[in-house]
Amino acid sequence: MLFIGICGASGSGKSTLASALQERIGERCFVLQQDAYYYDHPNLTFEERTILNYDEPEIFDHDLLLSDIKTLMRGEPITRKHYDYSQHRRADLDELIWPRDVMILEGIHCFHDERLRDLMYLKLYMKVEPDICLLRRIERDIKERGRDIDGIALQYLTTVKPMYDKYIRNYVSFADVIVAGGGQNARIVDILAGYVQDELSKRGSF
Repeated sequence: MLFIGICGASGSGKSTLASALQERIGERCFVLQQDAYYYDHPNLTFEERTILNYDEPEIFDHDLLLSDIKTLMRGEPITRKHYDYSQHRRADLDELIWPRDVMILEGIHCFHDERLRDLMYLKLYMKVEPDICLLRRIERDIKERGRDIDGIALQYLTTVKPMYDKYIRNYVSFADVIVAGGGQNARIVDILAGYVQDELSKRGSF
């Protein structure tokens, strides 16, 4: 199995690139989102959950994510993890995810855990100007997560930007490939997909 990590700021195009690569590589590829591995906080009220810092590394269950990745790399299935943004709660599913030849993990802190980085065959970092990321985040949070502009602005100033400056911008040093301009670059998708398919062919997977 080829394990690919895609890291970068919120709104940098990680999900777009992951989806494009999955489509280009085909059914032998699947995608996991680090966001599905937020810790659950059932003992907190909804109001308390809304003010948690969802952009710091410690908000994720890195041990569970690592365990699931290792299980898939052993050729065994895992249950799909899921997060309900409307309630800020984990809402895991009974659905099984079966391993395939290519696994893509995308997330703002997917390069944070050295144990996870060491398992990655290819590490991609999305390098996009912060103002572009912010505009994309505003559009996504309003359309997909039902949030208002005041809440988005407050979260950006109090957690998103500080965590980007402290952690996420520095993950570029771990990257094998820096992807500029976001995930809609058809040429980079073709290059990366071709590279992955060539490696699979060498390994006898294609």
